[in-house]
Amino acid sequence: YSDGLKFTSNSNGTCSVSGIGTCTDTDLIIPPFSLDGEPVIGISASAFSGKSTLTSVVIPEGVTTIGQRAFYNCKNLTSITIPESVTTIDNYAFSGCSNLTSITIPQSVITIGDRAFQNCSALTDITIPDSVKNIGIYAFSKCIRLTKINLSNNLTGIANYMFDGCSSLTSISIPQSVTTIGNYAFQNCKALTDISIPDSVTSIGDYAFQSCITLTDITIPDSVKNIGTYAFSKCNLLTKINLSNNLTGI
Repeated sequence: YSDGLKFTSNSNGTCSVSGIGTCTDTDLIIPPFSLDGEPVIGISASAFSGKSTLTSVVIPEGVTTIGQRAFYNCKNLTSITIPESVTTIDNYAFSGCSNLTSITIPQSVITIGDRAFQNCSALTDITIPDSVKNIGIYAFSKCIRLTKINLSNNLTGIANYMFDGCSSLTSISIPQSVTTIGNYAFQNCKALTDISIPDSVTSIGDYAFQSCITLTDITIPDSVKNIGTYAFSKCNLLTKINLSNNLTGI
C-alpha cells in the first residue's frame, strides 16, 4: 500500500482519503484502513485533483463514494481500479483525465455525476452496468476518441449534453428504459451513422442531434410526442426521417 496519504475521520469510526499528503508514489494503492485503523469508505472531494504525477490508482474494497473532482485533471492517469463497493461516482470525478484509455465501472454503481468523465479524450469504450440509474449532464462530453458505449438498461434518460462532442462515436443503442433524450445530448457526434430510438422515448430535446453530419436516416417512434427546436439542425447527410404519428408539432 502507498504510505503518507492524508486521511480525514468521518467521526463514526470510518474515514476518507482526503489528499496525497507526503506520498510520492505514481502508482497509487490506497490502503483499506487509515493509520488509526479506521476503514476507508470514501475518496474526498478534490483529494487528488490536478496530481499530474499519478499514472495508476487502485481503490480498496469498502469505498462507497468517489467524491467531486477526486481525480480531476489527473492528466497522466492511465489506469484506475474501482471496487464493487462503490455506489457513487460524483461530479467531475475523472474529468480531464486525458490519458485514461479504459475504465471498468462495477455493478455496484448507481449514480454517475455531472461531467464525471468529461474531456477523457483517450477513452475509447465504456460499459455502463445495469445498476446505474442516473447519469448527469455532460458526463461523457468531449470524449473525442469514444467509439463505443453500452448503456445501462435501467437508465431513465439521456441527460443534457451527455455525449456532446463525442466526435468518434459511430453508433449507440438507447435502452428501452429511456424516456427522454435531453437537450444537446448527441450534439457534434460527427461520426454517428446509426442510432436506434426505442418506443419508450416520449421527448427529444432541443439541439439533441445537431451537427450529426454523417447521420443519413432516423426513425422517430410513435411514442415520441415532442421534438425540440433545432433537434436535427445541420445533419447535412440526413436523407430520410420517419416521424412519430403522435407528434403534436414540429
